[in-house]
Amino acid sequence: MKRRNFLEKLGITALLVTLLNNKSFAMGEKSDKCDLKKGEIQHMVIFNLKHQKDSDEARQFIQDGTRILTGIPVVRNFQAFKQVSKKNKYEYGFSMVFTNQNDYTTYNNHPDHESFVQNRWMKEVSDFLEIDFEK
Repeated sequence: MKRRNFLEKLGITALLVTLLNNKSFAMGEKSDKCDLKKGEIQHMVIFNLKHQKDSDEARQFIQDGTRILTGIPVVRNFQAFKQVSKKNKYEYGFSMVFTNQNDYTTYNNHPDHESFVQNRWMKEVSDFLEIDFEK
């Protein structure tokens, strides 16, 4: 719980809003802090689901993704977003920060992440764009 509260306070809402040129809502506490430290990686994925927008199935996917991915110890400052702008085709977004490349690799190879990708992402996501930034 202490880790989650700390991560929520770090927030990157402003960065994602600027990058996607839209207004978003974060599932968690908003913060104006969006500075990455040298070597940190900001991993974002914006996506569409095969489910109807705002359906129970879409909400469940976002909730499950949040629960599963935040359970991976190296994931920091996880946030889930809903697109409100008509300026791009994507409806949802996940964002998270990793301390370094090693943590990002650990996340990608973590069994919970691999399982989520195979069992949910590949079956329920229709289109996506992945963005990774490093300072």
